[in-house]
Amino acid sequence: MGLRLKWNSPVILTFALLCTGVFVADMLLMGKLMPVFTVYPSMDWSNLFSLASLVTHVFGHTNLEHLLGNLTFILLLGPIIEEKYGSKRLIHMMLATALITGLINIMFFNTGLMGASGIVFMLILLVSFTNVSSGEIPVTFILVALLFIGKELLQSVEINQVAESAHIIGGICGSFFGFKGARG
Repeated sequence: MGLRLKWNSPVILTFALLCTGVFVADMLLMGKLMPVFTVYPSMDWSNLFSLASLVTHVFGHTNLEHLLGNLTFILLLGPIIEEKYGSKRLIHMMLATALITGLINIMFFNTGLMGASGIVFMLILLVSFTNVSSGEIPVTFILVALLFIGKELLQSVEINQVAESAHIIGGICGSFFGFKGARG
């Protein structure tokens, strides 16, 4: 009886491969590719690449630590979410989260945005809803929300290269999808 590999979470595994592929291609192109995978505050609404970056920014990462940090959470939590909600719904949630974080970033912040951290925080908050029935609010959700979003609010006053706003927005999206899914 031989063991075989199973592509158990197609959306999450494909997403991880795309992020890794963009990172490797950018390294080979010596940093010339990553601007295509970054949302800039001065959005060029007539440029298709600029418009696409509202969603594709989640595939870009500044360095290997950034990429591996995001992929660790995505590969850990993503399959649980994909199994519960299905691949199609997960794609919609990821696209919505990417678009919302991109739009809010250009409307309210004067910084560029790249990385899958918003997706990570969406998954973190959403996973606390995996065993919820309609009309219930899981205590784990409350604790996770307080810990992760509270930490991001505290860190948002520090000067750093981290887009805490994307983390918070991703967490809000995950909370919304969790409550919506619990009702449906």
